[in-house]
Amino acid sequence: MGKTTSAEAEAGGCNRAGALSSMTGFGRVDAGEGGARWTWELRSVNGKGLDVRLRLPSGLEGLESHCRETVAEAVSRGNVTVGLSFQRAQGEAVPQINEAALDAFLAALEIVHRRVPDAAPVALEGILAQRGIIEWKEPEEDPAEREQLICALQASLADALAALVGMRRSEGAAIEAVLRGQLRDIARLTQAAEAAPSRHPEAIRARLATQVEALLGTSAPLDAERLHQEAVLLATKADIREELDRLQAHVEAALALLDGGGAVGRRLDFLAQEFNREANTLCSKSNGTELTAIGLELKTVIDQMREQIQNLE
Repeated sequence: MGKTTSAEAEAGGCNRAGALSSMTGFGRVDAGEGGARWTWELRSVNGKGLDVRLRLPSGLEGLESHCRETVAEAVSRGNVTVGLSFQRAQGEAVPQINEAALDAFLAALEIVHRRVPDAAPVALEGILAQRGIIEWKEPEEDPAEREQLICALQASLADALAALVGMRRSEGAAIEAVLRGQLRDIARLTQAAEAAPSRHPEAIRARLATQVEALLGTSAPLDAERLHQEAVLLATKADIREELDRLQAHVEAALALLDGGGAVGRRLDFLAQEFNREANTLCSKSNGTELTAIGLELKTVIDQMREQIQNLE
């Protein structure tokens, strides 16, 4: 079958516009800026669509929209978890007087002195030691430094995402190699079904004659014309020409998707269902053990192929 041979040759080709990606991957980056240290960790697993889940520390929630947009630009499918652990260097705290607390304490002292004139005066150290009068505060963050920190965080997120995408593409290339081999198997089995002797009218007529003779228990000659008509009828019912043509067309369509690359997992999954439908029909129309064996092997290869497709973006 000429077309099938062509498809087998195409199955080994590698020219395509974009790389395939799996939906599983991992990316991690450790970085720092201005005394702060952080780690981005990105993980992705299989999913029906794109689901981005974030774990950001307090004070950096403003990065959420940027994270979602950045991941969506690089990944179109899968459950992606984005985690950020962040540790800021402790700055030197600055003492500040809580004037309201100081005024309240001095007013209380004045009341005490009016009622107890002979009371000893309170030393300055005693006043400052009172709770709440002196507060230690971290220096306020400089807006320019804050912007620089956010830019550094975003840049390291891009690096972690690149690592994740790189792993997904590496696994995608491995899956593609497996799929191309499975498509070669399907093309080979389609050709074997085409050449199966049991599907030709002459073989059907000979088998029918043997079965009728066994049933009648006689070796008397049979009506050759009637036997031929019955054989043709059975051959018509068992004709798998359309199934073979559709299997070949599905092989070519799958190869075209692999050559095009990109996010083709859903379309390949649909084709896998169509492959399975044709293999089932071929088995149901089989009129010989050889053709049945080919159909069952086809179903096995198609099931294995569909398992691989489930991992593709």
